[in-house]
Amino acid sequence: MAGDHLTSDPITVDQVEAIARNKLPVNVYNYYSCGSDEQTAVERNRKDYDGLLILPRVLRDVSRIDTSAQLFGHRFPFPVGIAPSAMQRLASPEGELDVARAAGSMGLNLTLSSNSTTSLEDVMVARRQVGETAAPFWFQIYLASDLNLSVPIIKRAEAAGFEALVLTVDTPVLGNRINERRTPLVLPEGIHLANLKHQDTQGPRKPSFNREIMDARSAKQASDLMQTAGDTANSASLTWSSTMKFLRQTTNMKIILKGVMAPEDAQLAVECGADAIVVSNHGGRQLDCVPSTIQALPGVTEVVKGKIPIIFDGGIRRGSDVFKALALGADFVLVGRPALWGLAFNGQEGVETVMNILERELSRTMALAGVAQLRDICTSFLRYAEGGRLSKI
Repeated sequence: MAGDHLTSDPITVDQVEAIARNKLPVNVYNYYSCGSDEQTAVERNRKDYDGLLILPRVLRDVSRIDTSAQLFGHRFPFPVGIAPSAMQRLASPEGELDVARAAGSMGLNLTLSSNSTTSLEDVMVARRQVGETAAPFWFQIYLASDLNLSVPIIKRAEAAGFEALVLTVDTPVLGNRINERRTPLVLPEGIHLANLKHQDTQGPRKPSFNREIMDARSAKQASDLMQTAGDTANSASLTWSSTMKFLRQTTNMKIILKGVMAPEDAQLAVECGADAIVVSNHGGRQLDCVPSTIQALPGVTEVVKGKIPIIFDGGIRRGSDVFKALALGADFVLVGRPALWGLAFNGQEGVETVMNILERELSRTMALAGVAQLRDICTSFLRYAEGGRLSKI
């Protein structure tokens, strides 16, 4: 039957997600898929690509399509890496190891979440085991209120061989994630946050302090919880100058700032010496009433002017979405949830399936648009769809 074939051999990312949704426990699927408040940011991230149309050129030689991209001196087979996503062993027993093997075997970039359920050292062992094809990996982090508490894990990441430190800058507190407040996600027995030494692995499982603070019903309750959490909660007092100074003094890894949306912040990132930025709204999981990332990207591109790489994430499900992001100025793109759906679908092979789908769709889109190389993708290929008419970007 056709439906059975698609179940075993999906050919779109949406089909992979449908399989994952059926396989995952409801609370795990909701944790991965849902955003904050009414989830309008999640919806905008997906839908706003549809307001951008590709205006193809014809009679151009597209017999050889080159999807390869260069970043930090390394050439990737195509400009899509895997974004940091927490607690991947909830999706598959091998979790982060399967994702690392998939990325390593395909020569793709992976950013490991500090809230991973596999240690950063074990992930790098899995990367090395695939041999010469492995690309550089990056490590994501939230800084604690006491910055000194973050030093050991930064040092571990550098010693393990991660190329870059990806600091998430949009999470002084967690967004209002309704589904998590209704059904708090608690890691089951046998799974823990493998990089966090201060956690209590004994006794009853309970949500983290950050999630308890998210669910506070009054300002006083939130304040009391903050006092209990002490210096281990996410820092809400980071500043441009002090944070970049701390990071430069602590590590020789490249510094990437993830969660930049405003052009003014992109300009500050350049001025403060960040090696790259990620235009991201945290998958719609923080402030719900924000623009989609594809809406925010042109403003960031305008001020950065190629001085540092612009990495982009948010709502990408098709190769044409990647094309549109590159046309608006992104140098590289990350996908988060699609990799999780692939992991839940079929472990390492499922992640590889998702990345192959996106690569093939991007290659096909380029050919049909009349573009043979990534460097030729630009805004002249895009039009806004407004009221039944097309307008230039």
